[in-house]
Amino acid sequence: METTTTVREASGREPDTPDADRKREIAKRVFLFLMPFLMVTMMYATYMGTMHSPKTRDMPVAVVGSGAVAQSVVGELEMAKDGAAEPRLVADRTEALDLLKDRDVAGVLQLPADGSTEATLYTAQGAGASQASTVKQLLAPVAAGHDWTTNEVDIAPLPAGDSAGIAMLLAAIGMIMVGYVPLSGMIAAVPHLLALRRFLPLLAGWAVVTSTVTWLILGPIVGAIDGHYLAFVGVGLLTTAAVGLGQLLFAKLMGGLAVLPGMLLWVVFGVPSSNLAMSIHSMPGFFGFLHNVLPMPAAGEAMRSIVYFNGRGVGIHLLTLGIWLVAALALALLVERRKGVAIPNAPGPEDPEAPRPAMSGGPVRSKRMRYFAVAAFPLTILTVVVGLMSASLHQPQIRDMPVVVVSANQQQAQQAAHGLKDGLKDLLSLTTSTSLDQAQDQIREGEVVGAYVLPTSRGGAATLYTSSAAGASQHNALQAMFQQIAQSQKTPLELTDIKPLNASDSNGSNSMYAAMAWIMAGFLIMAVLRGGAPEIKRLRQLLPMLVGWAVGMAVWLWFLFDILIGAINGHGWAMIGFGALTIFSVSLFTGVFTRTLGIAGVIPVLVIALMVGVPASGGGISLYMVPEVFRDLHDVLPLPAAVDIVRATVYFDQIGIAGHLGTIAVWGIVSLLIHIGIDWGIARRDRKRGADGADGGPGTPAGGQAAEGLALAPTGPASSEAPRAAALRGRRRAVRRRS
Repeated sequence: METTTTVREASGREPDTPDADRKREIAKRVFLFLMPFLMVTMMYATYMGTMHSPKTRDMPVAVVGSGAVAQSVVGELEMAKDGAAEPRLVADRTEALDLLKDRDVAGVLQLPADGSTEATLYTAQGAGASQASTVKQLLAPVAAGHDWTTNEVDIAPLPAGDSAGIAMLLAAIGMIMVGYVPLSGMIAAVPHLLALRRFLPLLAGWAVVTSTVTWLILGPIVGAIDGHYLAFVGVGLLTTAAVGLGQLLFAKLMGGLAVLPGMLLWVVFGVPSSNLAMSIHSMPGFFGFLHNVLPMPAAGEAMRSIVYFNGRGVGIHLLTLGIWLVAALALALLVERRKGVAIPNAPGPEDPEAPRPAMSGGPVRSKRMRYFAVAAFPLTILTVVVGLMSASLHQPQIRDMPVVVVSANQQQAQQAAHGLKDGLKDLLSLTTSTSLDQAQDQIREGEVVGAYVLPTSRGGAATLYTSSAAGASQHNALQAMFQQIAQSQKTPLELTDIKPLNASDSNGSNSMYAAMAWIMAGFLIMAVLRGGAPEIKRLRQLLPMLVGWAVGMAVWLWFLFDILIGAINGHGWAMIGFGALTIFSVSLFTGVFTRTLGIAGVIPVLVIALMVGVPASGGGISLYMVPEVFRDLHDVLPLPAAVDIVRATVYFDQIGIAGHLGTIAVWGIVSLLIHIGIDWGIARRDRKRGADGADGGPGTPAGGQAAEGLALAPTGPASSEAPRAAALRGRRRAVRRRS
């Protein structure tokens, strides 16, 4: 009786029972599958829902002029389709340009004066490349309708090192990421650092270091930003501190579950509302509200103000970040004082510097190693994301875009190709053909981007065949290029899109988001299982879980993208089958790393499966506009294969899909064979060490775990029960010894 009482007092709760253990195990398994489900769903429901078919609404523009003509132009813009423009009449050019510099309007149309027929269209690429392009599409036709020529002036051009205009987006993502990502690792490995008196100085130093790293990548290394170091670090300090304290507040309230609201608020809602990737006037109205209140939009717009507009309008964005910082700090302090602990479910005051029990399945690492791991993990991710994305996408240039020249006469086709080659140098890779049908098949199969059909008679029109469904960026670039060629040669040109994008996929991004959702689903499940269920060590335990997860997620993602969002439009069985294969193969590939390297294995998987895969896929920007190395990777990486599978399924009647499915299958089969080898190694080691599995138990990599506690899975109550049970058993043994 005395012993039982002592155990109860030492543990703080009743001793475990088989029924309680079973309930906790069930709750833990549900929790482990629920987390990646919610993370994938939140991210790709939002991205697919907002970006699959954006429509411009209420784009603010200014018309400079007076009189009846100016009033009529304003009226025409007000009648634009679906309320795309929100025009205002401004009498003075200087006032209108001030509005543009303050980003109160997105463009300015100055009407001709004094008998002139030339209108001037002012835009600001620095306020958003996509927004400037949309403004031209709105205002240029109005000028053309009045038979005015248009002089285009960019008052805030992008630098040569950032012609794609992605530097501010990557900078903001980096600042946000290093604010919230480290908290999950700190909760698991070094929870004593989450007391505010320790956390605040660490956060300040961390913000300065990571902002400097981001500036070094985007500035001196890539050349996307020129100067502005101190201002950049200042914005980074405010942003990272605001997000870090906000995430700390969530952690103090929810423990490891804080990853969900953090991911939703900082990233999932932050990117569409940022006005950095796409104009906020193309997003649903809710994101227009979020643009004025969330940290990511504030960080990106503050940097834009500093870099492109000499600091105009920066104050309101810094104020937004300051409010987040002060409010989060005050609330975190209040919660900490009220609860009396740094973080829920962390070790008590009798051992404040002890880590939570190892989630990675290995032994508890030294304090020095844990300090290194919680910093190295997010710093590596920051370097990879900002460095790789900026290096590959910041300055897209067309190189060796494959085009076939078609003519009834082979000699004529070769002569035309030779002439084009002399003028275009290495922009195009030209072949010739005498069959238009064969050339169109090449477009559908992705062997060429376009077919240029020569005129059949003197003075006749040439025809350019392309497919926007095969890649919107390359389709648009090729059409613009050949329109210039036709104009210089004074040859009529007809444009034919042999397979246009669906109305529900006007940006051509659906294939990318669907494929990324598959890849992310496969990656996250193994990362979470490795972090939250390290006792699952054998392939025979993993396989049923992974098969069920792959099929279930494939069904859900098809239902989400097609039925709920309306972006995919059918192809249910194909999308479910191909999705399940992709998810399963990627989960096996991820498992190879997490079973051998532990949670540290998520870094190479992220790089290979996602980061390198994005520029190599041609899903967002043409494969012929990124560095050549990514073309070689296109045929071997899983994400490009998945993007091509979705495209072939939705648009091209599955033409050429076999090779892409083969790529996915090879990744799965090779990974499965490696898993079998890992199982053999575990069994062999267990026979040597004994059935009890010394040094951390069966399945623990030799040498333990370098990235202790850095699981992507939050350490909720369910995932901490097994370590608690182990601790309780230790206390019982101590009580028995004392007795």
